[in-house]
Amino acid sequence: MKQQRYDVVIVGGGAAGLSGALALARARRSVLVIDAGEPRNAPASHVHNYLGRESTPPGELLAIGRSEAAGYGAEIVEGRVASAERLPDAGAQGFRVVTEDGRSVEARRLLVTTGLVDELPPVPGLAERWGREVLHCPYCHGHEVADRPIGVLATGPLAVHQALMWRQWSDDVTLFLHTGPEPSEEEYEELAARGVAVVDGEVAGLEIADDRFTGVRLASGRVVPREAVVVQARFTARSAVLESLGVEPVAQEMAGTVIGTYVPTDPTGATEAPGVWAAGNVTRLTEQVIGAAAAGLMAAAAVNGDLITEDTRLAVAARRA
Repeated sequence: MKQQRYDVVIVGGGAAGLSGALALARARRSVLVIDAGEPRNAPASHVHNYLGRESTPPGELLAIGRSEAAGYGAEIVEGRVASAERLPDAGAQGFRVVTEDGRSVEARRLLVTTGLVDELPPVPGLAERWGREVLHCPYCHGHEVADRPIGVLATGPLAVHQALMWRQWSDDVTLFLHTGPEPSEEEYEELAARGVAVVDGEVAGLEIADDRFTGVRLASGRVVPREAVVVQARFTARSAVLESLGVEPVAQEMAGTVIGTYVPTDPTGATEAPGVWAAGNVTRLTEQVIGAAAAGLMAAAAVNGDLITEDTRLAVAARRA
């Protein structure tokens, strides 16, 4: 860290954080990005639906973003933020940010872009193939497995919705009921009408041959050949830094089912804590990379506007003194 106090400290250096850093640096703000180096999409081979950067490897996209932000003066360092605290009010807002290795720095404003953690069902083999053949988002990976045999692992009431969704990309979709609820008569009819097969019984693991996923193994020993398997991960916001400032995550529901936790913000990313913004997956669980980048830009503009208001107030006070 090249200085002790910055206009803005950004916690998290993914798409949202780097987008925010780029905008703030271009606005001539002193910006520090502290990044733990654990991007959510690291297991994926490519980023999709990012206009102008379609199929860019995630690491390459982040390297480009870091270079662009640094080119305008943003400072980017590796580290894991342990906590943040509000400084005593001295006429202006401020925060102290402390890393796990004991470094500390002050900031006038905070932008938290720490993302989320994908918590996978406890089935052997899923974690090792996550982002490769174990998938969850059809818009992220559907095209890459189009027309191939796809399995959907049911662990909750949204599994039928998932199976019907993935049917758009392949006419060979099998729903494994596993630990999910029994579909209703109406749902069975919908699955049958779309040609989605249904397999009873719990899933015991995945079949792997030559480092390639080849099938789903049931507890009975039966193996159903598949080339991709879809799961419902639980999306848990990485909210520890925000919680240290009194900002608590809340449950996110979809069709009456809790799918994870997120940190509420207003449309600009402002949290309930004055001077603290959040952007990306920590506040919008289903946001894709391009949306996270847009959210980072939106939050950065709001942060800069807030700083301009404070700068003006302090200048008026100094003029009157």
